[in-house]
Amino acid sequence: MAENGKKYAESIKLVDRNKGYGPREALEVAKQASYVKFDETLELHLRLGVDPRHADQQVRGVVLLPNGLGKPVKVLVFAQGEGIKIAEDAGADYVGGDDLVKKIEEGWLDFDVALATPDMMGKVGKLGKVLGRRGLMPNPKSGTIAPAQDLPRLIQDARKGRVEFKLDRTGIIHVPIGKLSFETDKLLENLTSLVDAVVRAKPSGAKGQYVRSISVASSMGPGIKLDLPETLSLSAAA
Repeated sequence: MAENGKKYAESIKLVDRNKGYGPREALEVAKQASYVKFDETLELHLRLGVDPRHADQQVRGVVLLPNGLGKPVKVLVFAQGEGIKIAEDAGADYVGGDDLVKKIEEGWLDFDVALATPDMMGKVGKLGKVLGRRGLMPNPKSGTIAPAQDLPRLIQDARKGRVEFKLDRTGIIHVPIGKLSFETDKLLENLTSLVDAVVRAKPSGAKGQYVRSISVASSMGPGIKLDLPETLSLSAAA
């Protein structure tokens, strides 16, 4: 622990806390500041000027990161009838109905994305408390509830790096944008896609400044503040 603390202290010295970094520079600093031996995940954090307590100020959506997340994605599909064969043929890792519901109720959660056909939601609904807390509950707003014929596309998108973003209770969005080992250009492309998606998801009830601040941080590294105007300029919707 002491050694890790020393290394973290050294990594912090590489970051100017009073500076807003350009997106590319911030990504390069994040790479330089890494001090662990594993390939860290890089996350983007956006503080928004909305009140999550109001329905007309919710921010939620999905984005397909052009360069993926750099990790295998386990896809689970709740389906029945022909939907089972369609999901299996499309390469889903786990497919089923009552059997999967029971397994999850017993504590099993070894998957990253959950999809469902509409006719399964009566059964899947009882898992709301379990899946909801982990951001895994199928939801029409996130496009994870769809007819059986759409499952191949959704499964393929999940494999490529389909990411859901959602405002938390404090008005912040936390989203992974790839692995630190990615080339800077690829991380920048993912970052750009995410920023653009969040800007486009601006709710009707948002007043004043929508995006207040943006920062990037690796799993174990320090937070790096981004220059807001320069970062927002990446969005075609800005």
